[in-house]
Amino acid sequence: MAKPTAPFAPFEWMIAWRYLRARRAEGGVSTMTWISLIGITLAVFALVATLAVRAGLRADFVDAMLGGNAHIELRYVAVQEDGRAPDTTIPNYADILPGIEALQGVDDVAPLVRAQVMGSFRGSNAPADVYGISRADLLEYPLVANAEGQQGTLDRFDEGVAVGSQLAAQLRIGIGDRVKLISPDGARTALGITPRISAYEVVYIFSTGQPFMDQSRMYLPLAEAQSFFNREGVVDQIDLRLAEPENLTPVVDALREVAGDRAYSWTWQDRFGGMLRALELQNNAIFIVLAIVVLIAALNIVSGLIMLVKNKGRDIGILRTMGLSQGSILRIFFLCGAWVGTVGTVLGIALGALFSANIEHVYRLVNMLTGNGVTDLEGRGFIFPSAVLSAGDVLSAAVLSLTLSWLVTLFPARRAARMNPVEALRYE
Repeated sequence: MAKPTAPFAPFEWMIAWRYLRARRAEGGVSTMTWISLIGITLAVFALVATLAVRAGLRADFVDAMLGGNAHIELRYVAVQEDGRAPDTTIPNYADILPGIEALQGVDDVAPLVRAQVMGSFRGSNAPADVYGISRADLLEYPLVANAEGQQGTLDRFDEGVAVGSQLAAQLRIGIGDRVKLISPDGARTALGITPRISAYEVVYIFSTGQPFMDQSRMYLPLAEAQSFFNREGVVDQIDLRLAEPENLTPVVDALREVAGDRAYSWTWQDRFGGMLRALELQNNAIFIVLAIVVLIAALNIVSGLIMLVKNKGRDIGILRTMGLSQGSILRIFFLCGAWVGTVGTVLGIALGALFSANIEHVYRLVNMLTGNGVTDLEGRGFIFPSAVLSAGDVLSAAVLSLTLSWLVTLFPARRAARMNPVEALRYE
């Protein structure tokens, strides 16, 4: 009668370890073990690396969106009086600014004038979105103020305009040139509103890497924009930048109380929510595909264990006649497979973490091997994101790999446990 033993007793670990250390005569088992280990390692590495690049792509996207745009735009609902065009301006912005700045979580508050104009320089014309903003507030937008490949400086911003690089290329302007701005919302006369034309010196050209900004955006000093667009004493919106851009709800809820009933908020998530949801759906699909890859790698453990059970049939029969229970045999072979899955998971996570921490070196290596292939693709608009490895992604990869590898191990281990000792020893 087999005596019950404590689960995962020391002798079970010892026997499992001895079986993993296959002899030379059992090279087939050892080879399958190595194949299973390498397969799990590479699958987990691919999963961790992909999760890190996925998170890095989202982080780069969010940084790009927030680096040159407001986290929250405060606007007013349109009102119409005396048959005039609807008025959406904020007339009392100077009175409500202190209350907004005092809100918890608000880092910067910037009153803005926004309008569309036609830019012109020596026969070249292009539409532009003009943002009237103070120099101090513009410096709070790192994607613009600290843009790579910038020309000129914002020190003289109060004397001219800042222009996106692609817009500057369309207009064929450079630092020191005077670009004409043509606005249909010009001076009011007895005959109606006439277009207004004014020329400004280009003092700064920025390149953010975001086409929607570089090809259309132009910054004008706030006071000049108010005068040029007939916004004396008013602004079109108030931009807020937060310490925690992902935590919008408390600030949005408090804004209405501070700004009045006409106020409403337009957040960066409202603007780019569709793209973020598309990224999330894509990420889920990628995770499912890579989970299947991990499952395929885990199934290699089954092949190795089946060979191990076949080669150790005599040992199983002897152990059973010595008094080991079916549960002990099951746990011994489960430990054999679990060891492979666990070690492969740990190695895969380590390789994934190493890859994520050195992804810039990886890009440089690929660039060197392909002859500036990465640089050429970047010039054509392709994105090579950074890698952000989070504890949650590592945990999800580890749980997935360990769960799959341990589950598939149960089937050959159960087969070994149910082996009849008499049949196992009959031909030995």
